[in-house]
Amino acid sequence: MILNLDNNFKPFQNENEIAFDSFTFHGGEPHIKIKADFDISLPVMITHRINSFNDLGLLCIAVDALRRMGVKTISAFIPYFPAARQDRVMVMGEALSVNVYADIINHLNLEKVYIFDPHSEVTPALLNNVSVISNHDFIKQVVTQIGTNIKLISPDGGALKKIYKVAEYLGGIEVVEASKSRDVKTGKLTGFKVYHDYLESSDCLIVDDICDGGGTFIGLAEELKKKNAGKLYLAVSHGIFSKGFDELSQCFTQIFTTNSFKEHTNQSLTQFDLKIEN
Repeated sequence: MILNLDNNFKPFQNENEIAFDSFTFHGGEPHIKIKADFDISLPVMITHRINSFNDLGLLCIAVDALRRMGVKTISAFIPYFPAARQDRVMVMGEALSVNVYADIINHLNLEKVYIFDPHSEVTPALLNNVSVISNHDFIKQVVTQIGTNIKLISPDGGALKKIYKVAEYLGGIEVVEASKSRDVKTGKLTGFKVYHDYLESSDCLIVDDICDGGGTFIGLAEELKKKNAGKLYLAVSHGIFSKGFDELSQCFTQIFTTNSFKEHTNQSLTQFDLKIEN
């Protein structure tokens, strides 16, 4: 049985959905009423895109409601794990935010927690009963569209381990390493570098887990062009795109993402629906 808390996000196909009503009280609290017209002896998978604490709250109260109905086995699919980027304390006074979210979800005692392409190895290490879904199939879909005659670009050292696994999965596509510098106090990006002498008009696909404002990829695109890159493409598992697509679309022939975070509509963007076999 599937409980899709976001009606626009249904990654598990051909599964029986559990009906419910939800709303938010005037005080800001989420509320849910699950309709008791299903077999409570069956395991339940909850899916939800958590973009706020209210989204997290709805997940928590849904688990509570199911348990009070007598459901024994509950799992959850949280594709974009909240605060996954806040996996280190950079300066005094910051919270280790990903640990806070993980503690709350661990407290739910779920049978399994599925997450999609987490930012680092910290999130899986903090979550109990976690199962990580890689970005391999997503990038394979992208490469099917643009062709295999490309170079994969790793935007920074943190992405290297994952991108080499993607390259291997795709049959050995060449990887080009890159880096950037960030001021931990201001967040300002500087010092983009591409560790390749001359790209000889090769088409390039930057692969990463998250695009927020896009500054990393805009800066990297400029450096790739200096190294005589051909067409530039961008593939990010979780597309936030908080600053829109104007600058990004000037840098990239096409941008690819999934619907793990939200739906976007832009002619420069191709968005794939996550589809998971249960």
